[in-house]
Amino acid sequence: MADYSLADRGYDGNVIIEQARRQGMEIVIPSEKNRTAQRFYDKERYNLRHLVENAFLHLKRWRGIATGCVKNTASFLAAV
Repeated sequence: MADYSLADRGYDGNVIIEQARRQGMEIVIPSEKNRTAQRFYDKERYNLRHLVENAFLHLKRWRGIATGCVKNTASFLAAV
């Protein structure tokens, strides 16, 4: 079971937040700008979410090389 619910502003919906709270999670989602009551969230923990997303982005970029989608030597060297 997860201890935290980390997401970006797009997931700042009442239904999602209430479901996470029912499951005992701490909410780490920034409030939408138009919310009347801004919710506190742990900014350091939120920045860790960003690092994990970037790590997956870099893995996806290298997928073509790892799976052999690069067909010739010139394309491989250009990608590396």
